[in-house]
Amino acid sequence: MVATPVVILGVLLFGVQLLYSGLDLINLRYGAEKLRSAESWIRSRLEVSTPEKMIEYQRITTITSRIQSWVTVAIVFALVASGLYGTIVTRLAETSIPVVAQGITVLAGAVVGSQLLSAPFDLYETFVIEERYGFNNQTPLLWLRDRCVGTALGLIAAGLIGGAVLVIIDRLPQLWPLVGWAVVMTVSILMMIIYPRVVAPLFNEFEPLNSGSVREAVDDVFDQAGFHCEQVYEMDASKRSSHSNAYFIGFGQAKRVVLFDTLLEQMSTTEMQAVLAHELAHWKKAHIWKQLGASAAQMGILFALLWWISTASWVYAAFDLPSVTYAALGIGLLFAGPGFSLLSPLTNQLSLRHEREADDFAAETLNSATPMTRALETLAGENLQNPFPHPAYAAFHMTHPPIPDRIRRLHAQFETAEDDATDYDSLPSG
Repeated sequence: MVATPVVILGVLLFGVQLLYSGLDLINLRYGAEKLRSAESWIRSRLEVSTPEKMIEYQRITTITSRIQSWVTVAIVFALVASGLYGTIVTRLAETSIPVVAQGITVLAGAVVGSQLLSAPFDLYETFVIEERYGFNNQTPLLWLRDRCVGTALGLIAAGLIGGAVLVIIDRLPQLWPLVGWAVVMTVSILMMIIYPRVVAPLFNEFEPLNSGSVREAVDDVFDQAGFHCEQVYEMDASKRSSHSNAYFIGFGQAKRVVLFDTLLEQMSTTEMQAVLAHELAHWKKAHIWKQLGASAAQMGILFALLWWISTASWVYAAFDLPSVTYAALGIGLLFAGPGFSLLSPLTNQLSLRHEREADDFAAETLNSATPMTRALETLAGENLQNPFPHPAYAAFHMTHPPIPDRIRRLHAQFETAEDDATDYDSLPSG
């Protein structure tokens, strides 16, 4: 008996969930074993009182995330397999609403549905898990505000970007995959300018670092790296969480550096400089444009798949869909999701290479591996990040190499007289 498209979709969706659940299981066991074997390093260098704290945090966050994934997949598949999705789009197609508006309505419904579905899990993660481990600084009112703003932004994106693609489909039925791909990639580039200036300030305040010791330390890194950027900001991340980070975004005159206030609080000046140099490397080494090129290739594959799905008569018959392209696009995205998940060990390779290059750049800029090493240890300890992922889990999930591997590599290549006496070679591999 030939499997129906609905069955194939179910096998893909639930098969990937089974695979990822198995990876979660072996990763939890592997990480716990390695963390206990590296207890002295965790206590002395990560400044975490016991490996059990990291093990527990990893366990509860992993289980919660996987439950959310299972629930989401089950609901989405039930919506499609039961014919409810087909009924909804059929009813819309029977109205006098223009086709583009119909498609935007479906997209808006998906945005709202996704927000409602994820809200209970986000509440639990924020006010139970993150609270228990001392990370949460949010109030319920701030959490609710963020959810409302996030939903509004999602609806705007659905209306503008999704609407633009649907108009292209309606006006250019033979060329829409190519033109739609060009529109999405153009928006991706523009977002590097729009996001830090329009979107991010809706959630956080950004204080320019124009003077003071931090700005001097930043300028020192800029000088050593041969880099110029006037826009350096401190972000008030601490009003939501004590997790720390930094990022670089934009290009040309629009480029800017953002340092979390939590990072400035948790790290020494040299550690902060190492993180900054690492972020600058993504610009200096053209990683941003290489990643954009990789994204363009993936998006091209996605649009080709959506073109094939939307022109296949069996899709409309198998899922009881009316003959409107946007209805088939929803099914196409469901098929694409598991496919890209299975390809992640391949697609992650570019990011892994870039992270190693950025580590090297940081060590070269500061003439020592020690600042970057200590910054990595601080990040792992402050964020209770598991330094020892199972290799199979890492292949599917991680865009950054495991921290012990990064540290060993740095010290092997940039060992200097300043380096401390820690025996990094004795650490378990990630």
